Amino acid sequence: MTTADELTNAAMPGGPTGSAGRSVSDASVPTGAGADVPRRNWAGNVRYSARRFHRPTSVDQLRRLVAAAERVRVVGTGHSFNRLGDTDGDLVSLAGLPSEITIDRDRRQVTVAAALRYGDVATRLHAEGYALANLASLPHISVAGAIATGTHGSGEANGNLGTSVAALELVTADGDLLRVDRDIDGDTFAGMVVGLGALGVVTRVTLDLLPTFEVRQYVQLDLPREHVDAALGSAYSVSLFTDWRTPRFNQVWRKQRADEAAPSPDWLGTTAADAPQHPVPGMPAQNCTPQLGVPGPWHERLPHFQLGFTPSSGDELQSEYHLPRAAAAQALAALDPIAHLIAPVLQICELRTVAADRLWLSPNHDRDSLAVHFTWVDDPAVVLPVVAAVEERLAPFQPRPHWGKVFAIDPAEVAAAYPRYADFAALLAHLDPRGVFRTELLDRYFPR
Repeated sequence: MTTADELTNAAMPGGPTGSAGRSVSDASVPTGAGADVPRRNWAGNVRYSARRFHRPTSVDQLRRLVAAAERVRVVGTGHSFNRLGDTDGDLVSLAGLPSEITIDRDRRQVTVAAALRYGDVATRLHAEGYALANLASLPHISVAGAIATGTHGSGEANGNLGTSVAALELVTADGDLLRVDRDIDGDTFAGMVVGLGALGVVTRVTLDLLPTFEVRQYVQLDLPREHVDAALGSAYSVSLFTDWRTPRFNQVWRKQRADEAAPSPDWLGTTAADAPQHPVPGMPAQNCTPQLGVPGPWHERLPHFQLGFTPSSGDELQSEYHLPRAAAAQALAALDPIAHLIAPVLQICELRTVAADRLWLSPNHDRDSLAVHFTWVDDPAVVLPVVAAVEERLAPFQPRPHWGKVFAIDPAEVAAAYPRYADFAALLAHLDPRGVFRTELLDRYFPR
């Protein structure tokens, strides 16, 4: 780990270095235009309860703000559906910090400002001849927020977004600036990547790069259930969509490298879509990334939705559970008895696979995973009982919930599902003994 003064002196030669530790709290705290900070999350189901809102324009401002705060959290693009990012103290947007994108061609890595959206970073990388290994469904989400919650793309050989992280820079609870590096900090680094915003305010992220590549996207319709395993492993990135009204999948989205053979029109008993599709029935397909096998750059095919369009109205709730990949068929069978409960309150359900990793709080820690994602109607009163029923049916598979979605699994069961849970709790207590980054949800799942 690199201390605040070491990092600041290296990154800002000739500029103000500040001082490590609590002494920075003695200074005034310029906070920028707090009016620009969101007051609600993207879906509108969470109204932030912060007393004050801030938009600092420099890391030094941010350090002073954090050091002086009793409670503080960061809001990015607001795509979490629970109160993980809520606070009764100070809510901070990092959108006012410099929009850095710095490519290191020798190391084949890029360092980016934490608040940047993945879509903006990806566009720049492709123009420079580079790619990231994977992207989530939405290119609209912030880099740091997506990583901190274990957000992912798809593909049997592809890890979640955090597996591309090589280094993090963050402001700790005392206002220090800390750098952690995969090659230097090893096991501790693995504990900090999926950090839930609980270990500090991430300001910069360094990501591994690949050479840019092209992808073709094909949509197949009406997949029989018995072919679920073959379908999920059939391309670079695969998503299966079902409305739970029949024992078949409505759509299969296959994202394959452009030089691979196209699927046959009757692939696995399906029918090839002859027009662009949206995964949610009735929604406009123009919001989605190009299909029908038209080749295009990775960042315009791996997400489901185009950066230039709003993916939906936000009138929805979302839940997601990560299960052992090998249990896909059994897990689906376990949910069949409550399909009559799921379907009436569901917009769409998506299945994807994610490769195993070593990140402590990753839902994919040490096991290849099947991610079962539910996009519900925007009505908590009717949705939450169904969420409880889903969790009860999936309990034998030791589900790990997506940290940014709606879930109600008992804290003891969540703790038992993560082999490094106790290690993360200890790291949390060490880095934030005053509870500066604590929230009600964190206190529930990581009690002090």
